[in-house]
Amino acid sequence: MNKRQLRAMKIAAQQALVNGAAGRELTAEESAQFDTLQREIDALTLEIEAEERQQAQAAGSGQAAAGTGAAADPQQRDLGGQGDAATRAVAAERQRVQGISDLCREFETDPGEYIRTGATIDQVRAAILEGMRQTGSPTSVQVTRDEGDTFRQRATDALILRAGIQIQHPAEGCNEFRAMSLRDLAIECLSREGQNTGALLRMSSDDLYGELCRQFYNPSAAFPAILDSTIRKSIVELYNSVPTTFEAITTKGTLKDFKQTADHEYVIGGVGDFLMVPENGEIKPDKPRTEMLPQRKLDTYGKQFSMTRQAFINDDIGFLTKVPGLYATAAKKTINKQVYTILFKNAKVFDGLQLFCDKHKNIMKKGSKPSQASIQAMITKMGKQTDHFGEAIYITPQIIVVPIGYEFDLSVIFHSAQVVGSNNNDVNPLYNYPLKTVQDPVLNALAGDGVCPWFMFGSGAAGIQVDYLNGQETPTVRRMEVPGTLGFVWDIYLDWGIAVRDFRSMAMNPGVQIPSEEE
Repeated sequence: MNKRQLRAMKIAAQQALVNGAAGRELTAEESAQFDTLQREIDALTLEIEAEERQQAQAAGSGQAAAGTGAAADPQQRDLGGQGDAATRAVAAERQRVQGISDLCREFETDPGEYIRTGATIDQVRAAILEGMRQTGSPTSVQVTRDEGDTFRQRATDALILRAGIQIQHPAEGCNEFRAMSLRDLAIECLSREGQNTGALLRMSSDDLYGELCRQFYNPSAAFPAILDSTIRKSIVELYNSVPTTFEAITTKGTLKDFKQTADHEYVIGGVGDFLMVPENGEIKPDKPRTEMLPQRKLDTYGKQFSMTRQAFINDDIGFLTKVPGLYATAAKKTINKQVYTILFKNAKVFDGLQLFCDKHKNIMKKGSKPSQASIQAMITKMGKQTDHFGEAIYITPQIIVVPIGYEFDLSVIFHSAQVVGSNNNDVNPLYNYPLKTVQDPVLNALAGDGVCPWFMFGSGAAGIQVDYLNGQETPTVRRMEVPGTLGFVWDIYLDWGIAVRDFRSMAMNPGVQIPSEEE
């Protein structure tokens, strides 16, 4: 069946729809069918006209060559001998027609006249701009989602769902693509871009992969764009599901570059008490003070991964979903580990002293496990902390952070009406005390078989802050070309920095050895 026969069948189908809809208003579905059929008929008409024009030009060139006697070889005089040139000419004409159609659709202009007269895309663009200038129409155009965007979104969500990753609002119609292998998806993408479907189906997976790699930097190619979108979306879904705990005890900040911040910042306080002003008296001047606060700086952390030729041939979509997700998970766990390492190692901070020390009034003198007495003592110590200028501050304990192994002891302490072990039924002052328990196994890993501290955090200070570059909290993915590597390669990286901004509203108990499971 040639294109003329196919067009005739589509026209007949359209006429059947018209006859069936005669005398009544069209439904939305019927209108959509009309529009789809009409677009297909128009595209077929343009392709037929383009091929006829190219064949006529090729035939004319052959006759001219025969008239001059320049071509003595019969194969050169034969039209079939110019198959490669004709094929390239038809492909170029299709590209011209498609480009003009896309441009005119964006500006709601009829492309027919431009296509029939053989205008170039640049000429069409200039004509549209000139028309807009003459009519005074605004030159800005609102870009809407086209069929290509819809297809890419559906294919992206289909790959993610196929990998077993749940997404809240998958694209409508994505289930149509869930059964597709990577090979099937590649053929679908290349077919939509004008390549011969039959030839693609006959290609081996190896040759098809080579064809895809040639589209690596083609900005309009669908397959690489779908891979990028799938990776980015899976990273966000998996990154947000990582059960880290550093968010509960840190504040979030943002920096605009990688330079260190200034040495000084203004601190609210140090202005002295408000003084009584007698009648006709003078208000005495005062001056706010500044304090040395820690410098903040970002660093970049990253990895590189690829979807290899073998992964494509084996239809291993884990290279698009699970593998990038594992790297994203590692990034978030790295931040979590860095925060708890700062607490555990109790290193020196911006003022030259250890984070937890007697001068900071935030460390208990003797280590112990969490108990009613040790928790009450830590609450009392936090309540006696002062600000930068020696003034009293008001701290509400909010979180107790412990290694794995103390959760059940704390549950008894905070949910028993009487003091545990008391013979006099003494009232438990910590009963239903509003302290949230946070456990993190990083503390266990850092302590090993040794002593492990535990901590308390309250309101009222910046404490430990995690900064991100321009507020970007999830990893960035960038497709790369690596010399000597056969495949699609991506960089995944995230910029962050961790700084202790204040030692107040936190306290540490040096702890004891964590009880073993047998105990």
